[in-house]
Amino acid sequence: MNPSNPAIGKDTYELLIHGLTDYAIYMLAPDGRVISWNPGAERIKGYTADEIIGEHFSRFYTEEDRAAGAPARTLITAAEAGRFHTEAWRVRRDGSRFWANVVVDPIRQAGELIGFAKITRDMTEQRQAQLAALESERRFRLLVQSVTDYAIFMLNCEGYVSNWNAGAERIKGYAEPEIVGCHFSRFYTSEDLAQGVPMVALETARREGRFEAEGWRVRKDGERFWASVVIDAVYDNGRLVGFAKITRDLTERRQAQLELEQSREQLFQAQKMEAVGQLTGGLAHDFNNLLAGINGSLELLSARITQGRYKDLDRLATMAQSAATRAATLTHRLLAFSRRQTLDPRPTNVNQLVAGMEELIRRTIGPAVELRVTAAAGLWPTLVDQNQLENALLNLCINARDAMPDGGCLTVKTANQWLDSHAARTVDLPPGQYVTLAISDTGTGMTPEVMAKAFDPFFTTKPEGKGTGLGLSMVYGFVRQSNGQVRISSQPGHGTSICLYLPFHPIEAQASETLSDTVAPSSGGLGKTIFVVDDEPTVRMMVSEALQELGYATLEANDSQGGLKILQSDVQIDLLVSDIGLPGGMNGRQMVDIARSARPGLKVLFITGYAEHADVSSIHMQPGMQVLTKPFSLDALTTQIGSLISSKESS
Repeated sequence: MNPSNPAIGKDTYELLIHGLTDYAIYMLAPDGRVISWNPGAERIKGYTADEIIGEHFSRFYTEEDRAAGAPARTLITAAEAGRFHTEAWRVRRDGSRFWANVVVDPIRQAGELIGFAKITRDMTEQRQAQLAALESERRFRLLVQSVTDYAIFMLNCEGYVSNWNAGAERIKGYAEPEIVGCHFSRFYTSEDLAQGVPMVALETARREGRFEAEGWRVRKDGERFWASVVIDAVYDNGRLVGFAKITRDLTERRQAQLELEQSREQLFQAQKMEAVGQLTGGLAHDFNNLLAGINGSLELLSARITQGRYKDLDRLATMAQSAATRAATLTHRLLAFSRRQTLDPRPTNVNQLVAGMEELIRRTIGPAVELRVTAAAGLWPTLVDQNQLENALLNLCINARDAMPDGGCLTVKTANQWLDSHAARTVDLPPGQYVTLAISDTGTGMTPEVMAKAFDPFFTTKPEGKGTGLGLSMVYGFVRQSNGQVRISSQPGHGTSICLYLPFHPIEAQASETLSDTVAPSSGGLGKTIFVVDDEPTVRMMVSEALQELGYATLEANDSQGGLKILQSDVQIDLLVSDIGLPGGMNGRQMVDIARSARPGLKVLFITGYAEHADVSSIHMQPGMQVLTKPFSLDALTTQIGSLISSKESS
């Protein structure tokens, strides 16, 4: 095939033209009559070649376009400008209209116009889609503009406002003409502007696709309102073109929320006062009973001495001491409930602790109750006051025994638990690793109403005189003070399980060891001076007299200033006995810290009934320091002092 052959070239052209059915391609004479017609023209316009050749092309135009002279202008424009291009409605043979893309090119030979080449394409579907998109956009704009509850507007890439809806005008106070072109940062408070919050918001939206926040914003008149803000990054073909911003005025909701929180706080205070009323009522009842026993015993003791009757004096003194000891136990339980007791947390292996108490538990619960101990292998250590944990375990076992009057099974189980965020929320703890100690029984169980009050002070289901109602509240307070949690599960008739969650401590558990365990008490106080600092005169007198009877010399001070003055002198002091809570501008620990700079070897015994920060670990106990909780027996005091004195001698 020779492409330079005119005949072959013409045939190829004809084949091409007649092979196209998506385009109407035909020729017009200079006066607009059709002189050729391809299959695409027949398909699009509906005329066969025999029907249309020789007819004027104006019949494809709408009646209105013909009346306006559009066909003639088409040919004139094509001849003068070299091309005519438009999109408009055209008419098929059956009278239906279609949207046409039209191109008309003039054909010249030796500079003379010999006709026109006309190409028409049916764009009806595209036109309908375009119109639908335009209508959708129009409706969207109308919708956005009609929304008044939301401020909806656009920002360019730098944060300048490019459009504005009616809701934005209502909420922020600016009309569209006065705000378009302004930077959106003018809506932020001066505090937020100083911290660069607007640009952080845009950068977050740019980086993550969206920024969401609630905070104070500023209206045109300077009034602040609480706003919920969403900023979305807008991309076109992967290129950032701006930001869509939606703001909602939530001031009323914020105020209602604050009022609700205030109401909740007032309700909490009311409930707290009710609980305090119940607490003080129960406390007064128990303490009055104990004080009656103490006072009665002391009165009888005094009367017998006055009368010269010395028989049974020991029995009366023992009765008074017993009542005082019970009062001290009650105080410790109250402190445990309020999380104010003095704790001495140490790395502890709970399996070893349970094993050490197993025999005591068996004797306590009696033969009618079967004891099962399930100890987890590889149990993690925890940081806890071992004595208090032992008390809590024994208390829970006694409760379980009492819930099984006809016998049953008591199970003590330890386990390692790793709480994820969901599991931690269910027990109100931070996610992490915990050691659990669960005490389960097959007893009478609890109703939901009883479970709801189980940790309340002085609440008990036991008969009058059989319980103080402080056992579970003491356990709860101790565990919470140890950064753990307690949970109860129970059903009437199906027993109860109480689980203690204690935080994992990343130090190998060690055997509990105190100086009193390893060092023999001093045999006497001859030549030793002990300095006693306490603001309670009776405590100073009792401690000093007890020490003097053992041969110690004593010094006394009633506050931290007086104590520090003596500690900074050159007087001999072999041991300091000091309360933690002292008047005089500093507490006992602060006084000791200053004194130890001049007396680095000073041994210290802290005595305390209450401290602002009662956890011993929080006052950073160091070697040569011990703590004794009030009230204490004189035997316990002198034994611990003897241990400290002896340890000094051996060091």
